[in-house]
Amino acid sequence: MNPIPPLVNKLAYAGLIPFVGLALMVQLAPTPLNYLSAESLAGYGAVITAFMGALHWGASLHTLGKAPSGDRWIDRNAWIWGVTPALVAWLALHIYIPVGLLILASTLIIQRNIDQNTYQYYFSDEVARNAFMTIRNRLTYVAAACLTWSAIVILFIQA
Repeated sequence: MNPIPPLVNKLAYAGLIPFVGLALMVQLAPTPLNYLSAESLAGYGAVITAFMGALHWGASLHTLGKAPSGDRWIDRNAWIWGVTPALVAWLALHIYIPVGLLILASTLIIQRNIDQNTYQYYFSDEVARNAFMTIRNRLTYVAAACLTWSAIVILFIQA
């Protein structure tokens, strides 16, 4: 039995629609629509990158008002890591779009790698954690592929 509710699955996978659609627009749409699509893709990628970091804040809110646990991740690092992706995403929006897209793709992959080891603090059920990481892996790899492909298209195919 899958512990992830069907609504969560549907919403999660629906979140890929802008990544895939905008990546196709970057490659196939005429100028200037292809460049507007790249800007929109960077914006959406930044929002999702920030959202994934914010999960750590949401998961850590239950610790507020309690005595420190003595665990560095719970007491300190989760809060720092929760805002770091948003800052990187914001920076990615202010540089040459293909480079920003590559930074966002890299950040999503780095987040996934860190989160794989830190979600143990948030999930009391290993089956639920594994099910969530399965979804997370799929979403991350598709999103990162769309961001990376779009950067390649801009840098090498449309150049």
